[in-house]
Amino acid sequence: MPTWRPSTLIGEGNVARLKQLVQDERIAVVVMDANLGPVQQRNLEKEWAVKVLDRTGLILEIFGARARTAEGRLQVELAQLSYQKSRLVRTWTHLERQRGGFGFLAGPGESQLESDRRMIGDKIIRLKKDLDEVKRTRALHRRSRERVPYPVVALVGYTNAGKSTLFNRLVHARVLAADMLFATLDPTMRALSLPSGRKIILSDTVGFISDLPHDLVAAFRATLEEVLAADLVLHVRDISHPETDAQAADVRNVLAELGRTPDAANPFVEVLNKIDALAPEAREALLARAAREPDTVALSAYTGDGCDRLLAEIDRRLALGRETVEYDLASGDGAAIAWLHAHGQVLESRSEGERLHVVVALDPADRARFEHRLARAQ
Repeated sequence: MPTWRPSTLIGEGNVARLKQLVQDERIAVVVMDANLGPVQQRNLEKEWAVKVLDRTGLILEIFGARARTAEGRLQVELAQLSYQKSRLVRTWTHLERQRGGFGFLAGPGESQLESDRRMIGDKIIRLKKDLDEVKRTRALHRRSRERVPYPVVALVGYTNAGKSTLFNRLVHARVLAADMLFATLDPTMRALSLPSGRKIILSDTVGFISDLPHDLVAAFRATLEEVLAADLVLHVRDISHPETDAQAADVRNVLAELGRTPDAANPFVEVLNKIDALAPEAREALLARAAREPDTVALSAYTGDGCDRLLAEIDRRLALGRETVEYDLASGDGAAIAWLHAHGQVLESRSEGERLHVVVALDPADRARFEHRLARAQ
């Protein structure tokens, strides 16, 4: 078991060995796959005379490069400022030593440090207000969709699991899909017709990662609320990755932190992606397993193999909450008949003289709306 040191995280021998490597290879940046404290980061930078990034710092750098929309930049900036606020001690240590007086008069170093903390704190407050406005706007958009209403199906998963590739395949869009971390930061939504003819809204979301910094989860909550409000969650997994089970657990942990866990009221569909990257025997075994397990679909977003099965599964899952009802309508009431076709799944339709007998599967909310419409027409 390694012994972690409070001052540098790693031991003196490793610090010296890496210092020699940094000098020999003329390395400019060292990335530590751990979350460093401000003092640890400062000490390592002093020792190696290079910039040191910890895990959170690296993720923030990547997020900063990927953000495209105003909302995405707001979220990244908020996370970066929250991170930097705890690091100010690193920047101003040399000034803090200028503290003088009898212990109650602050020197220029402390004054500068407090000034910077105050400025960052004020900016964080402004950014949070801006993001609250984003949340309010998203809530308005959700209410607008509820009036349409189309069910929302959200794609979630570990970063680089293939969510955007699957999104593009299903809705024929051109969202950036690349073999890199966090290619998607800004949520994208598109309408999609299922095999039954039912329309849904498909949402592509930011990818997750293990040990996702708390500040990032908080900053991206406005985006991730699309997942919380979704009628169905598609958990996209890179089934070819050697750590696919650990990645899946990380995704579920983040969703649980946000308040979304799979149950009867909040169904998840496991989408086992990248079967094209498996050996033929492993692929056949996985397809057989997916066929046996409920709420599981194996596919390749890259080749399209299995995407029809996923659409059928989405149709099936959303239909579970529907009620089958019968109506006798006037044959000439074309508006009512068209409404049922647009909002439900017409299972049977037969004419009986001047009346039309319709059997239709409807969501409870749509059933209430339609029956209210019928009551007003009488």
